Amino acid sequence: MKVPLSVVIITKNEEKRIKDCLESVCDWAEEIIVVDDESTDQTRQIVSSYTDQIFVRKMEIEGRHRNWAYAKAKYDWVLSLDADERMLPELKEEINQVLKSESGAVAFTIPRKNFIGDYWIRGAGLYPAAQLKLFRKDKFKWEEASVHPRALLDGQCAHLKNSMLHYTYRDFGDFLHKLNNQTTLEAMKWIEVYKTDTKKAEYKMNIIHALWRYGDRFIRAYFVKKGYCDGFIGFMVSLFASLYQIVSYCKYWEMRRKEVRGKR
Repeated sequence: MKVPLSVVIITKNEEKRIKDCLESVCDWAEEIIVVDDESTDQTRQIVSSYTDQIFVRKMEIEGRHRNWAYAKAKYDWVLSLDADERMLPELKEEINQVLKSESGAVAFTIPRKNFIGDYWIRGAGLYPAAQLKLFRKDKFKWEEASVHPRALLDGQCAHLKNSMLHYTYRDFGDFLHKLNNQTTLEAMKWIEVYKTDTKKAEYKMNIIHALWRYGDRFIRAYFVKKGYCDGFIGFMVSLFASLYQIVSYCKYWEMRRKEVRGKR
């Protein structure tokens, strides 16, 4: 018997990964909804073998896009997945029991085993790295921000014990590709802040602050959060993650410079 739950999956050119994600929930959840960000590959064709609840919508602001997707759910409880995530039997059974109970919680975080290629990264803060994934749709929404939206929850959040699999990065190149995209969005966010609150932007986005955050992130990821336990992979993951702030600042500086030149 399937569980009365809506699984909502966000996709964008995920033909290589979406099938495994769908296979992990298709015999378990009553409803599967896929919101596709105008894929140009075979993503939607693959999805159509598993559900007819397919919506095509361009993602402009992540938080708003996800909230729009959750509003399509028929059931009160929603499990939010990305195409690179996989549910495991133990986790599905735990969710079955949670939905039957009266815990009082309106949302649950789920631990994730993050991978680069086929390697499970245990250190550098990437495990358990729990995220809020299961929630009542009337009690939760994301802040409508384009990068790192905040979770807005009306009620108690509890925590599940069993993990899902998260194939975060295909390889180091994929890690750098995602870092490039995320830092561009971060820089654009701070350009908008600069236009409305110049003092705040100048305080947060400057070379001294960026260098300090770079060093602090690396020390915390590699030493405090034991990235060194993952050997060379742990070192590279810690290094790449620490570059986030300084690369964001570099792009922000460049955007500011182009803006000033454009006004001349």
